[in-house]
Amino acid sequence: TFRPKKKFQPGTLRYSLHKHASATLNSGLDLKEVVKLPDDENENDWIAVHVVDFFNRINLVYGVIGDYCTEQTCPTMSGGPKYEYHWCDNLEYKKPTSLSAQMYITKLMEWIELQINDEALFPIQIGIPFPKSFHSICKKILSRLFRVFVHVYIHHFDKLKQLGAEPHVNTCYKHFMYFVTEFNLLKKEEIEPLYEMTYRLCPEVLGIDKH
Repeated sequence: TFRPKKKFQPGTLRYSLHKHASATLNSGLDLKEVVKLPDDENENDWIAVHVVDFFNRINLVYGVIGDYCTEQTCPTMSGGPKYEYHWCDNLEYKKPTSLSAQMYITKLMEWIELQINDEALFPIQIGIPFPKSFHSICKKILSRLFRVFVHVYIHHFDKLKQLGAEPHVNTCYKHFMYFVTEFNLLKKEEIEPLYEMTYRLCPEVLGIDKH
């Protein structure tokens, strides 16, 4: 794997929600239904569980092709000729900076790990409130994770198919897209680099009924 998985502490509410989410995901239910908030559950807890889950899953997605994404093959974090993503974390990189895809994604995962391990941002104790900025924090995390899909699909799709990983990655992408759509966590314009992939896998996200 690309890095150690972030795990939930057994016996906690998040652990229970994670197990519920995993069970429904593996039950064969429609992904559009799987992502919906369960009855009597807190929306922020549900979103927090999924942000951590997508962090883990997208780490694995990138890990599949990580050996083929090098400084030489991917000198920029791009999604085809029209899109290039620059890194800025207001710490080490105070201005948007062009990095190789490998370095960008490494920095991204380190940055997300800091966020989800910060109990002031992602509280784990029952009764401790989420910060008012929680939704905006999650939107930023998920919009940046989406860029990993962009790079992997556009620059490493042939390798995904060759390795037999395309069905797994497609399912992960559909799950991600249905979730961010359900809770309005990704802007429509951010989807543009993968519009065709989204249309093929989950056109409902775009407001299109193919039937």
